[in-house]
Amino acid sequence: MSITSFFCFIWVALATTMCTVNAQYSPLVAGFYKSTCPSAEKIVKRVVNRAIAQNPALGAGLIRMHFHDCFVRGCDASILLDSTPGNPAEKDNIANNPSLRGYEVIDQAKAELESKCPQTVSCADIIAYAARDSASKLGGLKYTVQGGRRDGRISLKDDPTQNLPAPFFNLQQVQDSFTKKGLSVEEMVILSGAHSIGVSHCSSFNKRLYNFTSTNSQDPSLDPNFASMLKSKCPNIPPSVADPTIVQDFVTPNKLDNKYYQNVQNGKALFTSDQSLMTSPVTVGMVRNFNRQGGVWAKKFARAMVHMGAIEVLTGGEGEIRKNCRVVNQF
Repeated sequence: MSITSFFCFIWVALATTMCTVNAQYSPLVAGFYKSTCPSAEKIVKRVVNRAIAQNPALGAGLIRMHFHDCFVRGCDASILLDSTPGNPAEKDNIANNPSLRGYEVIDQAKAELESKCPQTVSCADIIAYAARDSASKLGGLKYTVQGGRRDGRISLKDDPTQNLPAPFFNLQQVQDSFTKKGLSVEEMVILSGAHSIGVSHCSSFNKRLYNFTSTNSQDPSLDPNFASMLKSKCPNIPPSVADPTIVQDFVTPNKLDNKYYQNVQNGKALFTSDQSLMTSPVTVGMVRNFNRQGGVWAKKFARAMVHMGAIEVLTGGEGEIRKNCRVVNQF
């Protein structure tokens, strides 16, 4: 499938796509808990802000959690379910364990909501609100999140492998992952900007440093000085022995901004999937544009997050409202 066939140059076209996708799935509503739990979003925001003030990395984790949730079985909080005997869950997949963080923040928000409005606010909506509040706290991004998602009852360990783009993917593979979820190439580039915050384990990119191909031990697209710095922090030893974490953006590591695109342009992105954006004229143009226009990227990032948050949602009588985000309700 051509990469250009999904590129929207005009905001109206993007907005139309968003409306179409939201209509395709069950509708979500802004202010969904206005009558049933008026303080719901304020409670989530308070919990998230408190957590990020203590540890900014949790904000990156919560944004990533929303992404990992929505790309697997839709935005249904399946990422939060604990494994049970005979049923290993998504959170124990290598894509999530041990790198995904923020579960305790969702737990705390859920506990406060249950004490205020028992079995009313879904865990799936809490994730969406928490991601929005993290983007606000770390980047000043403001946008409205519709509510009404219901929680799923299924979580399978192998599902993330089949749905999430891996850090070693090339551009076509990343594009295919987004296309399957109804997201455009532009949205793929926009949402990749979230890699301006958070950390990564060395094992996610060590192959680019030491064993890239049979003819190149180091990925030639890496800036040489940047690669040398990474090697000083990421030794060429098995991750079972040591697997340190590295910030994804050395310029503004705790700020959600457009510096990611500068890193990609300069060969200073950690992942193959990020650097692959410089392998197509279409995505190269987007990277350069978002590097120049941080305000444009921020507005489009907010819209893309809303669009992503509507992927295959459960609403109405579908799914359930979990009492505890880690386990399905018992009947």
